[in-house]
Amino acid sequence: MNDVPAFLRALILIYIGVVVALYLLQWYFFYHPERLPLHFRFRYPDPFREVLIPCPSGHRVSGLLFTAPESKGVVLYFKGNTRSIKGWSRFRADFLRHGFDFFIFDYPGFGKSSGHARQKDIFEASEGVYQWLCHRYPESKIVLYGRSLGGGVAARIAALFHPAMLILDAPYYSVEKLAAYYTRIVPVRLILRLHIPVHTYLRDVTCPVHILHGTKDRIIPFRFSEDLAREQPGKVILHPVEGAS
Repeated sequence: MNDVPAFLRALILIYIGVVVALYLLQWYFFYHPERLPLHFRFRYPDPFREVLIPCPSGHRVSGLLFTAPESKGVVLYFKGNTRSIKGWSRFRADFLRHGFDFFIFDYPGFGKSSGHARQKDIFEASEGVYQWLCHRYPESKIVLYGRSLGGGVAARIAALFHPAMLILDAPYYSVEKLAAYYTRIVPVRLILRLHIPVHTYLRDVTCPVHILHGTKDRIIPFRFSEDLAREQPGKVILHPVEGAS
C-alpha cells in the first residue's frame, strides 16, 4: 500500500471506517426507541386496558387494547421504528370509529417492553402478541396493520398464521433493498444484520393484502410497493395515495 498516493490511502481508510461503523452501529440507524418507566400511566379518553405479555425468552411486551362498542374484530397495529405506543396510540381513532378494537404494542427496548431492539426478540414478541390475541378473538376477526418498519413484521406474522387481512402502510421490499437505497456505495449484503424480506413473506400469506403508499414518499420509495404488488397480482391490491409524501 506504500505505492498508493496518500490521499487515496486516506480515502480507503475512511471508507473502511465508515463500513465498520455502519456494521457496529446499524441498530442506531434502524431503531429510535422511547423508553417509559414501569410506573408510567397511560391516559386516554377511550376505554382501554394495559397488558404485559410474557415471552419464552423472559422478556415482557407492553401493549394497549382499546375496545369499541359492539366490536367487529380487532386491528393489531405494528408501529414504526420510533418512539413508543404512548404517541402511536393516536391512530386508534381510525379504527375505533369503524367498530374495530385496536391493539398496539411496543417492540423490545421500546416503551415499557423489556429487552433490546433486535430482530430475534422483535419476531418473538410479535408472535407472542398474536397468540395472546388468538385466545381472545378468532383469527377471522384479526386484521394486521403494519406501518413502515412494522410492515415487515406484520407480513411475517401473516405468513405464519391466518389472519383475516393484512394492511401494509408504506412498506419496503426488503430491509436489504431499503438500506442499499440509502447507502449506495456500502456492501450492504455483507454487513447487514437485520433481515426482513417482505417480498418473501408475502408468498406465504393466504389472506387478502392491501398496500397504502404515498407516491411521493421520500423515506420509503413508492416503487417498493409497486414491486410487491407486481409480484403478487392476485393477492396484493395497491392503493396509491397520489402526491402524498
